[in-house]
Amino acid sequence: MIQLFEKGAYLLNGTELIPDNQEAKAALAAKLGGNVPAREEAAKNTIAYSILESHNTSGNMDKLKIKFDKLTSHDITFVGIIQTARASGLEKFPVPYVLTNCHNSLCAVGGTINEDDHMFGLSCAKKYGGVYVPPHQAVIHQFAREMLACGGGMILGSDSHTRYGALGTMAMGEGGPELVKQLLNQTYDINMPGVVAVYLTGSPVPGVGPQDVALAIIGAVFGNGYVNNKVMEFVGPGVASLSADFRIGIDVMTTETTCLSSIWQTDSRIKEFYEIHGRAGDYKELAPGAVAYYDGVVCVDLSEIRPMIAMPFHPSNTYTIEELNANLMDILDDVEKRAAVSFDGAVDFTLKNKVRDGRLYVDQGIIAGCAGGGFENICAAADILKGNFIGCDEFTLSVYPASTPIYMELAKNGRLADLIQSGAIVKTAFCGPCFGAGDTPANNAFSIRHSTRNFPNREGSKLQSGQISSVALMDARSIAATAANKGYLTAATDVDVNFSNPKYFFDQSIYANRVFDSKGVADPSVEIHFGPNIKDWPAMCELPENLILKVVSEIHDPVTTTDELIPSGETSSYRSNPLGLAEFALSRKDPAYVGLAKEVQKAEKAREAGESMTEALPELADVFAAVQAVYADVSAENTGIGSTIFAVKPGDGSAREQAASCQKVLGGWANIANSYATKRYRSNLINWGMLPFLIDGEDLPFVNHDYLYIPGIRSAVKEKAAEVPAYVVKDGKLAPFTLKLGEMTDDERQIILDGCLINYNRVK
Repeated sequence: MIQLFEKGAYLLNGTELIPDNQEAKAALAAKLGGNVPAREEAAKNTIAYSILESHNTSGNMDKLKIKFDKLTSHDITFVGIIQTARASGLEKFPVPYVLTNCHNSLCAVGGTINEDDHMFGLSCAKKYGGVYVPPHQAVIHQFAREMLACGGGMILGSDSHTRYGALGTMAMGEGGPELVKQLLNQTYDINMPGVVAVYLTGSPVPGVGPQDVALAIIGAVFGNGYVNNKVMEFVGPGVASLSADFRIGIDVMTTETTCLSSIWQTDSRIKEFYEIHGRAGDYKELAPGAVAYYDGVVCVDLSEIRPMIAMPFHPSNTYTIEELNANLMDILDDVEKRAAVSFDGAVDFTLKNKVRDGRLYVDQGIIAGCAGGGFENICAAADILKGNFIGCDEFTLSVYPASTPIYMELAKNGRLADLIQSGAIVKTAFCGPCFGAGDTPANNAFSIRHSTRNFPNREGSKLQSGQISSVALMDARSIAATAANKGYLTAATDVDVNFSNPKYFFDQSIYANRVFDSKGVADPSVEIHFGPNIKDWPAMCELPENLILKVVSEIHDPVTTTDELIPSGETSSYRSNPLGLAEFALSRKDPAYVGLAKEVQKAEKAREAGESMTEALPELADVFAAVQAVYADVSAENTGIGSTIFAVKPGDGSAREQAASCQKVLGGWANIANSYATKRYRSNLINWGMLPFLIDGEDLPFVNHDYLYIPGIRSAVKEKAAEVPAYVVKDGKLAPFTLKLGEMTDDERQIILDGCLINYNRVK
């Protein structure tokens, strides 16, 4: 089904793979009638290289400085981004910037604060020359597909699922500060990423959908980091067998592999997509050169893919549905063991009580958002459900078309009526089910969803309140088959259905009549609409010469998601209020964190005010005494006080900058990790002036609540030191150990020295 090459490979004429070994290269040389091009030269023939080269401003393809064509954000992120850019001197959006409102769409949550954010966005689109998409019109990524993507272009979005590679657009999801840099005419700075071919052959069997293919790939590459921070380039003869919607459904889920971005070869089907959406001129044919070299290859035989399920609590926890049904109790036992690690015994969790007469019963089905809410997915689900009924027991089914134009076409072609008659509820474009702001299941309930993630508590249950529910990811087709069987888990390949594959017609007037588009013209006279929850970022000082840090949380899970660092769900309503949101930091993972961090922060606030740190935090007196016994020059003037957390591998999941900024506004100066799950989380730390320390091994020299002393850290950052000395301060003694800083650009080092991106831009 999925095969990974141990080494790289050459791709000949876009169709034939030649493994990177002497025997195969000799055969390639014979075919080429001469020498095989060097890897470095053949790598320039990938689609990814050509797009990156055309957007690179550095003149050095090893050290990229990228300027994007367009930017996009939603209402969880755009307030903080614009507030940061305003504090740094923003006068006008220099490139098209689209502000969608698909996350905080439920305006009853938190009173007026969600709609206040929307009005902030509309006024900023007018003032700075942007585009504003009102709530319920479209989810962020569907609008980008329909109206923004273009062949050979690049889009940067403040949502991790910013992926439009199927349409020939290289797109990346990053934390808000990276968009701020683009708004201030700065660049996105990265080393040239590796490029991995995803080589498709065959064609899917009826009943298999894009989520099935995506989950199979995620299951094969996530755990081993095969594509981590690389570009996935989809090539091969199997691409032609997939519709545009099918490709889009696979593409959006590449985020869950931890790759940097994605790109696909394009053809007549993608050309037709642009024509349907009235943008034929935005199509560009993309294909690798005659001989292209890839750093790795993921071979996918589409004909072998079968309906998949990603069991709790990660998209990589994958099985075929057939495999799950055949080994039901063993797999459910494994899920219980995962829950014990994730929840640290805080709640009892089992799915074994969902087994009825040997079959797994599901409480809820959801088809939604940027992954599930596409036209073809919903039409296929409607075909399966036509003439069937979900029943009147616990099982419920909700469907969220990804945009109002899709909703309109479903109404016109009759699929909307088929869904409603089956007992499904069809709702407006909204991302809520994906991150816990809508359709939260009952306690102990089990939901199957064609959405993007199934992290612990992401569906909205609250561990701190003793609640637990869980989500498995599936394709819309198998969700519909399960619904037709009234909640008993069923693969779509096991039902008899004729898929009608109706043609899609896009109604441009829906957006033309409702979306505000400044056409890039700014109006400085517009007053920005502020609400009482929209707050400025608190002042942040520059990095001191030395640091004393208290470890205030220690997390030993194999991977820590951004949902665990700052919960999603209704807390997102506070994302325009840095201090208000910070109260929720690590609340699902370590409820003691906020209180401990704020206690330590008292000392730093006292220091900055010229007051006594030890009066603010008496336990510091012994720490300072121990440090000064060895480093006599240490003082309040040259030594900052703050907090840090340790996590084995933090940052999987969302691009939300608040996973880092909440720690910063609570006095955090650093993270310590064995590795960082994604580039975007590490970038968020740096942009908020936090040190992204690395430490080897989980056998740590410190434990939670220990104090650490890091001498000369400012000088070390300035001098580009790879390693820095550190000490555990305990019982009046200093025990040495080593921290690593990892590679950083000169600008990133300066951002840390200045204390955060806002300070950096003010200095500039």
